Amino acid sequence: QDYYGKELQKSKDLKTNACVTSARPVSKAVRDALERVHEEVVARYYGCGLVIPERLVSCRILDLGSGSGRDCYLLSQLVGEQGHVTGIDMTEGQVRRGGTCGLSSSHLRILPCSLPPSSQVEVAKKHIAYHMEKFGYQKPNVDFLHGYMEKLGDAGLADESYDIVVSNCVINLAPDKRAVLREAYRVLKPGGEMYFSDVYASRRLSEAVRKHRVLWGECLAGALFWGDLYSIAEEVGFSPPRLVTASPITIGDKELEDAVGDCRFVSATFRLFKVPGSSRAGPGQVIYNGGIAGHERELAFDTNFTFKEGEVVDVDAETAAILRSSRFAEEFLIQASGANAAAPQCCC
Repeated sequence: QDYYGKELQKSKDLKTNACVTSARPVSKAVRDALERVHEEVVARYYGCGLVIPERLVSCRILDLGSGSGRDCYLLSQLVGEQGHVTGIDMTEGQVRRGGTCGLSSSHLRILPCSLPPSSQVEVAKKHIAYHMEKFGYQKPNVDFLHGYMEKLGDAGLADESYDIVVSNCVINLAPDKRAVLREAYRVLKPGGEMYFSDVYASRRLSEAVRKHRVLWGECLAGALFWGDLYSIAEEVGFSPPRLVTASPITIGDKELEDAVGDCRFVSATFRLFKVPGSSRAGPGQVIYNGGIAGHERELAFDTNFTFKEGEVVDVDAETAAILRSSRFAEEFLIQASGANAAAPQCCC
């Protein structure tokens, strides 16, 4: 709360690139949606990825660590007026006193700002009416809550109430990451997905690194060893994590480099699914129908599977169960396979 609420005055104050979205290509629909987000909301944004899964129309989405609401307002446009997006954030105050404090939605222009002290949630809430009018919605399809992602029940979030949970570079800031995944699993509907970007370490971090105040604020000291994500996800009940994208993190500060030693960090996007037991069977063959907007010709599902329209693909039992039970079911023709399809290999 102190680091993001008081110490960071502009994006140049960051000592690593962990909390800056890489400028990788995005679809025109996403670029257009970003351009419609209010500049104050964008100016207060920090994140390590774009948490935009596919097939979002009419979905209910929960954003953990929503900050000033940039991702929520982006997702609001993609779920449509019949969908809904809830953002929850713990930060009480993120102060900006001048200078340059963020990139524009095109990642090309530096935004000047002189903003009064206010909480992230307050910033997000005050622009609801602006965005609903901008999007042409008759009623709001977003809401924002102040609370902790380890204790979603305290904020009134019920069991099995969301189709998708997203998170952008904030789980590393939670001391109890197991509790975060457990709560996300609880609020997801059967077949639901947790789609999130975060920071991961090449090994478990020392006590000295984990207690380093600046490294914690820079999203590194709280980074999970990537192997622990797999064990925690399995313990909670999720399907094995599926890697979507990954990119290395650089540290532009000699003191911080010395503190972390030979440990390496990556920003990675994973997807986890809450697969009901009734959907589990054997491996299968699937054909993508090409019905997802923006992904009509092919769907890059993860680093192991890219489904091309009309092409028969052999998948392992876990992938078949995910496609069968999730919101992707109606986008695929799925049939059992007599052959034993190989399980996807870890790409971490």
